[in-house]
Amino acid sequence: MDGRLIYLMGPSGSGKDSLIDAAREPLRALGCDVVRRVITRSAESVGEEAVGVTPQEFEQRRSAGDFALSWQANGLSYGIPVQIDQWLQSGRHVLVNGSRGHLAEALQRYPTLLPVLLTVRDDVLRERLFRRGRETLAQIDARLARNALFVAGDAVGDAPVHRLDNSGALADTVARLLAWVRLSAAPDRT
Repeated sequence: MDGRLIYLMGPSGSGKDSLIDAAREPLRALGCDVVRRVITRSAESVGEEAVGVTPQEFEQRRSAGDFALSWQANGLSYGIPVQIDQWLQSGRHVLVNGSRGHLAEALQRYPTLLPVLLTVRDDVLRERLFRRGRETLAQIDARLARNALFVAGDAVGDAPVHRLDNSGALADTVARLLAWVRLSAAPDRT
């Protein structure tokens, strides 16, 4: 495959959706498409611009081979449409909103995948989750405790994990992501 898969991951509330929305057009200018995930939650749910389907529809699509990647997390099913393979083969880079828990499996299918871990300070994350209003304080505390248990190393296998702090201004995070994509997704000229 000529394109590179950029696998963005991070805790809920870290700002992945905001980063993706803000970076979408600049990424497109760099030859990088952002894929919409298929999720088993209603289309009216607040959050990312995803395709909402029922659990039955999701399973039908998964069984039909409609997903390049799929996983379950937090009681929901997530799928990345198989059309990304065509984009990658045509030389386009693709950014997906992935799962930290599914990274190893994603690397098996896409060995040149570029993992990006979006991080955020706990105090900032707690405030974002509280403002979002989807969870109780007890659920937020439980989520923060789970996030503390996930400590990504500097690499998964041979793939270095790039950490991107999103505790400050979103524009700064976008600029750092774009710089990293320019550097990391550039063709290998060796």
